Amino acid sequence: MEYIQDLYLEGERPLYHKKDGLRLENVTIGPGESSLKEGADIEAVHCEFNGKYPFWECDGFTVRNCIFREGARAALWYSRGCKMYDTLVEAPKMFRRISDVYLENVRMPNALETFWDCKDVTLRHVETSKADYIFMHTDNIRIDNYKLQGNYSFQYARNVEIHNSILDTKDAFWESENITVYDSRIQGEFLGWYAKNLRLVRCHIGGTQPLCYCENLILEDCSFEPDADLAFEYSSVQATVRGHITSVKNPSSGFIKAGSIGEIILDQNIKAPANCQISTNPE
Repeated sequence: MEYIQDLYLEGERPLYHKKDGLRLENVTIGPGESSLKEGADIEAVHCEFNGKYPFWECDGFTVRNCIFREGARAALWYSRGCKMYDTLVEAPKMFRRISDVYLENVRMPNALETFWDCKDVTLRHVETSKADYIFMHTDNIRIDNYKLQGNYSFQYARNVEIHNSILDTKDAFWESENITVYDSRIQGEFLGWYAKNLRLVRCHIGGTQPLCYCENLILEDCSFEPDADLAFEYSSVQATVRGHITSVKNPSSGFIKAGSIGEIILDQNIKAPANCQISTNPE
């Protein structure tokens, strides 16, 4: 194991291809590219990253109490086995084509286009802002206590489980597959369109035209904001909703049970089999 402490490094590939173990402590990576590329068994503690592409094609690395400045954009791509704790990530476009990722107590205030084409991702106590298109084409995600602000999230994602989270995001879960969300708040327009096997359990939903064109949509003990109108259009759905739904439009099949529904729209544009059972049961 090689130890490097209290050092400033910059330029092209200053620590390239370190394969026999490397611990960095209080190290600053300045402007440049690919500082740790092709490395393995790396630990970075109390480090600051300013250059591009530090962790590309790496195997097995842990990051603790570090800062990735904006200049460290696209820092973690094409790698395997990343653990990150108590870290601030100011750079966008992080985590691409990376597998086996664990994040805990990480804050990402500029998470544009992050987590693309990844797999086997776990997040605990993570916050992401300005996170448009986060988790696109990413599979096998497990999340607990997550705060998301950013649109077009989880598009084309598969096999996702989310708990105890706040998702402020329009166009979330589009064309996703096998998503389950528990005990969370989801606010944003056009939630879940074209999703397959989307299941929401004890969630609170806001935003116009949610959950349309869904296949095998399940809601268990959920609730709706007043702006969540024109719900379930052309969806096959099994939904139990606490309280009021402003309006339901042309669900295709299944059942919807709610405390009350302001307007039920079943018109000439409804799609077969057009046999969804809609009922209300005031509490």
